Amino acid sequence: MGIEIERKFLVQDDSWRATAGDGLDCRQGYLASGGGKTVRVRMIGEQAFLTIKGPTTGITRSEFEYEIPVADASAMLLLCGGAVVEKRRYCVEYDGMIWEVDVFAGANTGLVMAEIEIDSEDQRFGLPAWVGKEVSGDPRYYNAQLARHPFKEWFFL
Repeated sequence: MGIEIERKFLVQDDSWRATAGDGLDCRQGYLASGGGKTVRVRMIGEQAFLTIKGPTTGITRSEFEYEIPVADASAMLLLCGGAVVEKRRYCVEYDGMIWEVDVFAGANTGLVMAEIEIDSEDQRFGLPAWVGKEVSGDPRYYNAQLARHPFKEWFFL
């Protein structure tokens, strides 16, 4: 069984860009979500994936991900209607760990989050200076939620 343990943080400045690559465009939609479970289709770069995630306990959840044909993913994204999250994902190495920095677009423009996948909930890791407030447990920042209730609808600068 696949397990995902991740922590999410808001990004407070652009200094992460100094060590980031070009990034990849990402579009993802949710075919089903509720009761803490989601079925997601994602196109990132030239690849596509179908992902099933179980309910979250702490910051851990079951995750099953399968590569699928890009043409299938394009068709599945249409089934999601307007509930699609668009972002550009960058990988940034810090203190021997890989951080994924997502710069959101579309209805979520203005949101920049960093995620780190870890091996256990109590694993220690260094925080880059550009990392701000942790939002791991805040459902407003879950991508499935952002697809239905975009950042610009509830966040006021």
